[in-house]
Amino acid sequence: MLTFALNHMTVPSLTMKNVGDLARSLGMSGIELRNDLAQRLFDGQTPVAGMTDGMTVIALAEVKAFNAFDDATFERSVALMDLAVACGAKAIALIPQVGGDAVSQDGLRAAMVALGPELASRGLTGLIEPIGFHNSTLRDKSDVVAVIDGTGLGDQFGLIHDTFHHFLAEGDAIYPEHTKLVHISGVNDANVDLAHVKDANRVLVDGNDRLGNIAQITELLRGGYVGPLSFEAFSPDVHALIDPKAALSRSIHFIENEILAHAA
Repeated sequence: MLTFALNHMTVPSLTMKNVGDLARSLGMSGIELRNDLAQRLFDGQTPVAGMTDGMTVIALAEVKAFNAFDDATFERSVALMDLAVACGAKAIALIPQVGGDAVSQDGLRAAMVALGPELASRGLTGLIEPIGFHNSTLRDKSDVVAVIDGTGLGDQFGLIHDTFHHFLAEGDAIYPEHTKLVHISGVNDANVDLAHVKDANRVLVDGNDRLGNIAQITELLRGGYVGPLSFEAFSPDVHALIDPKAALSRSIHFIENEILAHAA
């Protein structure tokens, strides 16, 4: 049985309450909230448990450039953890540095070792999302898995498998046993050079998808992944949809039917 979730990025003009209502109307298991949208986090309210009317906050995003680790990064991470606890979220999202100055190779491990006890004390999970762009300082999930396994921090950290960034990482392995959240989006424009796709090309998954979403999801499920598939579309075309519920419903049905066909 597939479960789905909704990242606020897919419908950035909606309030937090409306995101929760939309996800609930589609039978989704939860929502992801973000601190990088024009909409103020928590709609500008003080976070409290239950503020999403019973809809689970799967993750609170995000700490950017977390692997460029220093005291300021630690403070930003702990601050986001405290907000997550306050609103009842289950996890925070940790994003590597993309572009800019070089990052120490030990930055990933240093961040995880320092943040692990903070996450554990709050009952949270740190979800690390490798970014597949060529100027990302952390592209491969294998680098995260090596630190998790080497430090024994599997209870505090897990992977976000993003189908868009996995495609861009060109051959990166899939780790279902380390994956605690899956982000899904597709690229369906036949005129786009896949070597140079951008966030703005990310739409809802349909039959014209060029990223292999169904194959990726199938491999994750066969490997034991049981969490939600969270829609994270950055395309302005998706953001401008008059009826996002209908579009999301079509994408859900397409994915469900394709996964069922692959399982047969």
